[in-house]
Amino acid sequence: MTDGCHEALWWRCEQERIRCLLCPHCCLLEAGETGKCRARKHERGRGLVTLNYGKISSAAVDPIEKKPLYHWNPGTSILSLGTVGCSMDCPFCQNWRIAGWDPALSLASMEPEDVVRSAEKTESRSVAFTYNEPMVWFEFLLDASRALREAGVSTVLVSNGMILPEPLGELLPFVSAANIDLKAFTPEAYRFLGGNLEAVKNSIRILISGGVHVEVSFLLVPGINDDMEAFGRMVQWLASFDPRPVLHVSRYFPARKWSAPPPSNKLVGEYCTLARKELPWVYPGNTGERTETRCPSCGGLLIARREYSITGNNLDSQGKCRACGMQSQIIITEYSGAD
Repeated sequence: MTDGCHEALWWRCEQERIRCLLCPHCCLLEAGETGKCRARKHERGRGLVTLNYGKISSAAVDPIEKKPLYHWNPGTSILSLGTVGCSMDCPFCQNWRIAGWDPALSLASMEPEDVVRSAEKTESRSVAFTYNEPMVWFEFLLDASRALREAGVSTVLVSNGMILPEPLGELLPFVSAANIDLKAFTPEAYRFLGGNLEAVKNSIRILISGGVHVEVSFLLVPGINDDMEAFGRMVQWLASFDPRPVLHVSRYFPARKWSAPPPSNKLVGEYCTLARKELPWVYPGNTGERTETRCPSCGGLLIARREYSITGNNLDSQGKCRACGMQSQIIITEYSGAD
C-alpha cells in the first residue's frame, strides 16, 4: 500500500476492462479510469484498487442525535469519521468538497486498529462512518468494523444506501445501527441525483431484515422531491416494515449548486403530519424546534430534545418508561443516565 492504493473487493474482469460490483452504477473501467465514486480505480496489472483506504477527511465526537439517531442510545456521544468520495451527485450537498474529493483537501491516515484506539481514547462506545458516503470506503469500513466488533464497539452507518446486496450482506453482521438517506421516491428524481431508488430501497430492506436498527432521513428539497403524493407513497412503503423505521423529515438549506429557498418550518410540519398517519415515530429536522418522544402506553415524556441536546430523559437503563414501566422501542446498549 506504499502508493496509497489498496486492493479492492467486489469486481470482475471483462476482457481488458474491469467491472466494479460494489454499487448499482457497476462502472466498467478501462485501465487508468476511476469510477463515479472517484475512489475506485482500474490499475493496469493490479485490477481494481481503492484509493481512499484509511484516508480520513473528517473526525469528531458528536452527539448521537446529530447522525440523526433518536431511538438508539439517546444522549450518548459517538466518534464520527469520514473519508472522500461519493456514489451520488446531489446538487445541494453540504459536504461536496469531500464527496467530490477536492484536491486541496488535507487527509490523515488510519489503520483499522487506529479506529479502535481512537474510540477508546475518546471514550466512545460507538463509531459512525459518515460525512461523505461510507460505502465507497468499503474495504476500510469492513476491516474497521470487524476490529470494532472484536473490541465491543458498535458500528453505525450514515449512508445514501447505494450498495449492491452482496457486499452489503458481507458488511451486515458488523453493523448495529444506520441512518439511510431516502432522498426521493421517484426513479426520475434519483436519476437526477445520480442514484438508483430501487437499490436504496433494497438496502433499507436488507438492513431491517438483518436486525440493524434503521432510521431514515428525508431531506425536503424544493424543486427536487417536494411532490407530496410521492412522499405519501414513500411513507406507506416504510410503514410496511416490521419494525417500522423512525423517519426524520429535515429542512434543506441552499448549498453547492442548488439555490432554491429552504422550505418553511410549517411546510416541514405538514410533511411530518402526513407521515404520522402511517408511522409512529416521525421527527422534524433542521428546524430548531423541540422534539419529543412519548410513551405509547401512558403518554408520558420519554425523551425531549432541542437541536442535538437531550433536555429530558425519562428512560431507565433498560429503555423502559420511568412512569409506567413499559418497554419502549428505544434501544439502550449504552446508558447516558436520566436528567
